[in-house]
Amino acid sequence: MIKELRLERWKSFLTATLHLDPLTILIGANASGKSNVLDALDFLSHVAQGKEFSTILQSDSKPAGFRGGAEWASLKPEVSFTVSALVETDQRNVDYLYSITVQTVPKPTLLAESLLRLKYRPRSNSKPYTLKLFWTEPCEDGAPAITAKLYNTTRGTPRQAQRSASVLGQLKLSASTLRREITEGVQCVLEALGKIFVLNPIPSHMRYFSPLAERLAHDASNIAGVLAALPEDRKQAVEATLQHYVKDLPEKDIQRVWTEKVGPFQTDAVLLCEEAWRQGALPTKVDARAMSDGTLRFLAILTALLTLPEKSQLIIEEVDNGLHPARSDVLLRMLRTVGGDRRVDVLVSTHNPALLNRLGPDMVPFVMVTHRDPQSGLSQLTVLEDLSGLPKLMALGPLGEVAASGALERCLEANGGRHAQ
Repeated sequence: MIKELRLERWKSFLTATLHLDPLTILIGANASGKSNVLDALDFLSHVAQGKEFSTILQSDSKPAGFRGGAEWASLKPEVSFTVSALVETDQRNVDYLYSITVQTVPKPTLLAESLLRLKYRPRSNSKPYTLKLFWTEPCEDGAPAITAKLYNTTRGTPRQAQRSASVLGQLKLSASTLRREITEGVQCVLEALGKIFVLNPIPSHMRYFSPLAERLAHDASNIAGVLAALPEDRKQAVEATLQHYVKDLPEKDIQRVWTEKVGPFQTDAVLLCEEAWRQGALPTKVDARAMSDGTLRFLAILTALLTLPEKSQLIIEEVDNGLHPARSDVLLRMLRTVGGDRRVDVLVSTHNPALLNRLGPDMVPFVMVTHRDPQSGLSQLTVLEDLSGLPKLMALGPLGEVAASGALERCLEANGGRHAQ
C-alpha cells in the first residue's frame, strides 16, 4: 500500500509530502491545493495502467478529463513535474520508492524515472540500504526513446523505452525476462498504484438500471449492477452492511437495502430500499429514482469500501457532499470501521465544519492541511499535529469551529510555513 506521496513542481506545489494512513483527512480553504493532491494520485493510477502521458493529461469536457490538462500539470513557469510514491511491502523492513518526471511542453514526454528498493536496518528507518532496480539516463530533447538501466549487480543493463509512457508500464510487458529483484519491485508498485480508486459519486447517474458489473464505476453509475452481480452469500452480507449504516441517515429508518435483476435476460439491475415513516405502517418500497442525493452518495462510498480489492487506496473529494451535518458521525464511523476491516485505506477531502467537529483527538495526527504560503503563493502541506501553537488553537473549540473562524489560517500564516512539508 502507498505510505507517502511526494510532489515536486506539481500544479500549485513546489515540494510537498502527503503521509497516507488508514484514514487521512485533507482540509484547507478553497484553491489551497486539496484537489491538486488528489489529482497526483489519480495521475499515478493511470500511469500504472500503461496509458500514454498525452492521454492521461488530456483535458476535455468529459468527467474523466484531467483537470487543467497538461498545460497546468506543472507549476508555472516550470515545464516539468515529478510525482513519487513510497510503497510498503509485506516485508516489514522493505519499501519501494517509485519516481517519475514528465515534461509537459511541447507535449507530455518522459524525462526521468526510477524504482528503488529500500531495505531498513533493524530498529531503524534511517539511512536504508538502497538498491536501484531501474533508472533512466538523460536524453536529448525530441529523442523518441530513453535509455533505462536495469539492475544487474554492475552498471546496469541498458534497455530502450518509449518516452510517451512510463518505463514501469513497459517493463510489465517483459517481466518474465527480468531479474527477480526487478520483477518483484515492478509488480509490487504496479499493484499498489493500480489499486488507487478515485470515487466521484454522481447521484443522477445512479438512479436507473445498470448492467451487471464486477467493478464499481468512478461515478458509481453502475452501483446496482455491481451489487447484483455478487455471489449470493456475499451479496446478502454486503446488503446487510449497507442497511446497518444507511438506516441512520434519514429521519426514519431505512429498513432494507437491496438490488434486483431486471430485464428479459436478467442482465441489468436496480437499487431499492424500504422506508418506514410511520410507526405501525407498512414500509414503502422505493427505487433509486426517488432516493435522496445524500443517500445515494453514502451508498456509493460504502459500496466502494465493501467491493474494492483489499489494500486499495480509496480517494473521495468532498466526502460529505449532500450529507446532513448531523450524520457526520455515521460517515466517519463507517469510513474507519469498514475501511479498517477490509484493509482499504481512505483519503478524503472536506471543508465541512460539522464533519471536522466530529474528529476526536485521536484523529489529529491523520489530518493534513493544505494552505498557501503568504509570500510566494505556493501550496503547502502541513500535518496538523506538527503545527506550532496547536494546543492553544484547539483550546478555542472543535476543529470545525476553529477552521470556520479563520483561526487555523491565521495560525498557519503566523508559522510562516515553517512546518510545511
